[in-house]
Amino acid sequence: MIRSVRRTAALAAVVLLTVLPLTACSSSGDSTAGGGEGSPKGTVTVFAAASLKETFTALGERFEARHPGTELTFNFGGSDSLAAGIVGGAPADVFAAASTTTMDRVADEGLTAGDPATFARNRLEIATVPGNPHGITSLTDLADPGLKVVLCDRSVPCGTAARKALTAAGVQVTPASYEQDVKSALTKVRLKEADAAVVYRTDVRAAGDKVDGVDFPEAAQAVNDYPIVRLESSRNSATADAFVALVTSPEGRKVLGGAGFLTP
Repeated sequence: MIRSVRRTAALAAVVLLTVLPLTACSSSGDSTAGGGEGSPKGTVTVFAAASLKETFTALGERFEARHPGTELTFNFGGSDSLAAGIVGGAPADVFAAASTTTMDRVADEGLTAGDPATFARNRLEIATVPGNPHGITSLTDLADPGLKVVLCDRSVPCGTAARKALTAAGVQVTPASYEQDVKSALTKVRLKEADAAVVYRTDVRAAGDKVDGVDFPEAAQAVNDYPIVRLESSRNSATADAFVALVTSPEGRKVLGGAGFLTP
């Protein structure tokens, strides 16, 4: 059964303190470890960008159905916080980030097993409350002081991309808040706590009729590449590699494309 959790970098440290002692005491024959060879089995933990929640959950269900005896645990959140957790020693088998820059922080520490593979790309949209009552049609409209706009935090990929797009448009926005991941920014609009947010178009699509989406040309200058890799510390390399293979396969790309991701 797929399990999905969200943690901040601080909580990742707590996980490290509570899980590592158990790991150290486990024998090499632990049935949950799965081993490094043979067919996929056992449990793997996937740290993945929040914008991948819907697609990775769907792919995870396919994976578990195809490989009885496997279990995927997902930790969705801001890529920056996830990377910090991995660098800090939080136990994980696979990392999928929303930018190559974030992945580089993990790779530069020698924590990746091989080179990360880019499996998708994503671009931004403006999310508005249903019906777009403020008539937002461009990034320029977000500078209206009467609008309550939220952005992703500067440290996470969606925030970095939003800053690139706003700079390209020559627009300065004073946000009502900076959110730690794209789902949190979108939730502000869904709950009508904000009038608009700059998020990924995949998240707008996933929200259905709870938000409206507005395209803007500057999004083409702030497209994010999504890399994925098995981590060197994985205790279940066979199953971790099998999941990475599914994500990067034509089948995986079809699922991602159906959600609005671009082919790399």
